[in-house]
Amino acid sequence: MTTLLVTGGAGFIGGNFVLQAVADRLTVVNLDKLTYAGNLDTLKPLEGNPRHVFVRGDIADRALVASLLAEHKPDAVVNFAAESHVDRSIDGPAAFVETNVVGTLALLETARDYWKGLDGAARDAFRFLHVSTDEVYGSLGASGKFSETTPYAPNSPYSASKAASDHLVRAFHHTYGLPVLTTNCSNNYGPYQFPEKLIPLIVARALAGEKLPVYGDGRNIRDWLFVLDHCSAIRRVLEAGRVGETYNVGGDSERENIHVVKTICALLDAKRPLPDGRKRETLIEFVKDRPGHDRRYAIDSSKLQRELGWRPSVDFETGIARTIDWYLANQPWVQRVLDGSYRMERLGQG
Repeated sequence: MTTLLVTGGAGFIGGNFVLQAVADRLTVVNLDKLTYAGNLDTLKPLEGNPRHVFVRGDIADRALVASLLAEHKPDAVVNFAAESHVDRSIDGPAAFVETNVVGTLALLETARDYWKGLDGAARDAFRFLHVSTDEVYGSLGASGKFSETTPYAPNSPYSASKAASDHLVRAFHHTYGLPVLTTNCSNNYGPYQFPEKLIPLIVARALAGEKLPVYGDGRNIRDWLFVLDHCSAIRRVLEAGRVGETYNVGGDSERENIHVVKTICALLDAKRPLPDGRKRETLIEFVKDRPGHDRRYAIDSSKLQRELGWRPSVDFETGIARTIDWYLANQPWVQRVLDGSYRMERLGQG
């Protein structure tokens, strides 16, 4: 593959994917609506690079997407475009249905029509890769992991909207023959993440010496996946995944939320001590849990490892240290993100 149409490529995971793909000499047509979580600063390293074409627009704009497909003739569509924060979905679920369900449907229809018009090898090689989440599977108990055959049981408006989009992608393969691939990933972290998510939020508040809110008892468990590992997994699925299949992507790094927060505190205490000498762990405060907070997620990515030879290369301790270093070195990026639309306030209280 030489040319990709990437949707949502100014967001956290999509932006990292675009940077990596262009560095590997792929041409990327990057379509992003630039909502609050889309950030052109993430793409600054690509300014003037002829292999990166940025277009501001909505995946639901069929005419725009059709024109981009006709003009650039991509070998694949990689769909990152989504409203993605559970707390925001609790406060305003309609936007999640609009983008994640209605928008994905429009993108699928436009991609299907483009694919049907291709000839020979181009038609055979075309792929539509849909990036989804482990949250569609619901919540786990103390043991077990999500596999590709785990029944869907979404518990938030966000995960319900992603489950609906996953089902649409599957349906377009079985009904129309569209050559689709789906990936369901665990919790991503790393550079360029919008500071409403746990890790960048705690980093920002800890640097400022502010209280560090932790939901409930802090014992909720997530499987943490370094974002560049996730990007490499998507590339591998795009290259060699079996059409119509789903691949789970995990980091093999289950950690309780409270462990993540305490790790960040210790790293920042060592790298950037507070002026008054306080230990940041003393700033932790347990707050009322959010509605419907899933207790545990864990991904079984053995299918991806077995069939395609991918496995995570960055363990949590290495990845979180790299992430802290990135945020310390890129505070101007963080400050430009906090432009008034989000000021680290709590969301999702119902």
